[in-house]
Amino acid sequence: MAQGNGNKPASAARDTLRKVSRPVVNGVSSVLTFVGDGRIKIVCGAFLVVAAVFLLRLVFLQVIVADSYAAMAEESRTINFTTTPRRGTIYDRNGLVLATSVDATTIYANPAEVTDSGLEAAKLAEVLGGKAEDYKKKLEQKDTTFVYIERQAEVEKADQVKALGLAGVYFIPDTRREYPNGAIGGQVIGFCNVDGQGITGLELQYDEILQGTPGTYVAERGEKGTPIPGGVREHIPAKDGEDIMISLDIKLQEVVEDRLEEEAERLSTETGSAVVMDGGTGEIYAICSLPYMDPTDMAESKLGSDQVTAITSAIEPGSVFKTLTALCVREKDVMGTEDVLDCPAVLTANDYEVSDARERDDAVYSLREIMARSSNVGISLAAEKLGFNNLYEAILRYNFAERTGVDYPGEMAGYLQDFNNWGRIVGYNVSFGQGISTTPLQIVRFYGALANNGVEVTPHFLMYKPQSDERPVYAVERVCFDQAAIDDTISMLRSVVTDGTGKDAAVPGYEVVGKTSTAEIASSGTYLEDRYNLCFTGFIANSSSKLITYVGANDVAYDGTVTAAAGDIMSHIVEQYNVVQYDLGDL
Repeated sequence: MAQGNGNKPASAARDTLRKVSRPVVNGVSSVLTFVGDGRIKIVCGAFLVVAAVFLLRLVFLQVIVADSYAAMAEESRTINFTTTPRRGTIYDRNGLVLATSVDATTIYANPAEVTDSGLEAAKLAEVLGGKAEDYKKKLEQKDTTFVYIERQAEVEKADQVKALGLAGVYFIPDTRREYPNGAIGGQVIGFCNVDGQGITGLELQYDEILQGTPGTYVAERGEKGTPIPGGVREHIPAKDGEDIMISLDIKLQEVVEDRLEEEAERLSTETGSAVVMDGGTGEIYAICSLPYMDPTDMAESKLGSDQVTAITSAIEPGSVFKTLTALCVREKDVMGTEDVLDCPAVLTANDYEVSDARERDDAVYSLREIMARSSNVGISLAAEKLGFNNLYEAILRYNFAERTGVDYPGEMAGYLQDFNNWGRIVGYNVSFGQGISTTPLQIVRFYGALANNGVEVTPHFLMYKPQSDERPVYAVERVCFDQAAIDDTISMLRSVVTDGTGKDAAVPGYEVVGKTSTAEIASSGTYLEDRYNLCFTGFIANSSSKLITYVGANDVAYDGTVTAAAGDIMSHIVEQYNVVQYDLGDL
């Protein structure tokens, strides 16, 4: 009883405790459940935010900047460069090389792979020359994987650098332009920049023919930057340029350049030009202008040396233009070669005076004597007798106001004042080559028409394209139909050499004809005092040669002559080309 009574209250107590505890436990459980749900929501929310960030980042990387990152990855494991085509060779008329491309090596570096820029720079300078500091700056350009060390280096020097085993320094086969004759013909040939593009002269004129088409090379590279065998992604071979043969005779060119330079030195001037052109074909055998240009050493080239000013600059021609006036007088049959005019010492027109270069008394001259003595007064009166309108028409007919069409960059046209603005003094001046401007090449073309029976040709250099077997055809134009007038004019030019101002141009045994000039220099509406442009233009008549020779010296301080220099060049022409005289006349 006692034990039973003791157990019952204990069981009841436990039951009571359970009853009391359940609501409490249930309450705590509710709270815990509530708290747990909140944490889950926070965790889930945080997870969703992180997932969204990653998703947006993935979209950014895979869509928005995918191309950029792909390009960066591609760059890091590939090598990509343009391959240079071999530029076409330029030959002279005899097949001698004037410009050619030879093997070279371009040296470049990946600065990221350079381990010791100072040491490597010193070694590069020792082999390639230059300052080590300059190479060091290139090797330390960490923002790029490609920097040129030296472009178009000599193969031998590149091999020496290669033997050094410098980290991050690599090599590309390349070509380099060379000019075997240096400054001889340099202005005509021109030069190329390091990218193989023609900059001046015929290198520029025929750049599209000569340069060819660059190729491309893209390949995977290994750890040391060298292309992996079989890892070429793209290889389009370069297409080499075409060769050309031009009309220059480099041997004659050297003679002409040397003689012009000697004459300029004698006359104390630094400017002048010379031209030798075939009046029958237009082929230019030699042409040059002071100062000369050496395409192998452009750093030392003087201002203006990169142009042949005989083509690119116009001057007042002076007395060589009297030949055109005399021809027109004969075409219109206004005067015969022996008909005379009263030629006063001074001729007045429009408050201006015209006189001869050398002071003289009043005289009576035939048309032949007017030419031989180079009388300004005499040719002015002959032009007035001709009619200035006829002179103007002839100047246009002989194309003095137009470019010749020569295949050389920057040709200048002549200048002729509109006839409506001519007064008597303008007519007088133009008759002896003042108040009009021409290039020396235009003068040569006109004299070529005399040697070629009245047919004017287009001056040119390009003769032949060997690869395509193409020979360009150039325009010709008959500008004079009166052969008798041409013959009379040539006869008067012969008198200039035998009896007049051109005696020093004579070549023994040959019928040299030509005209001298002592032209005043126009400046700011007036003429300079005691400064002249001198020239002689002529050829060997009735011979196997139609080569026209022009020699000019500009800005000369006194009344000199270049006639002897022209004679020397023509003497050389006789010897070099075995010129045959057909009819010696009264020699």
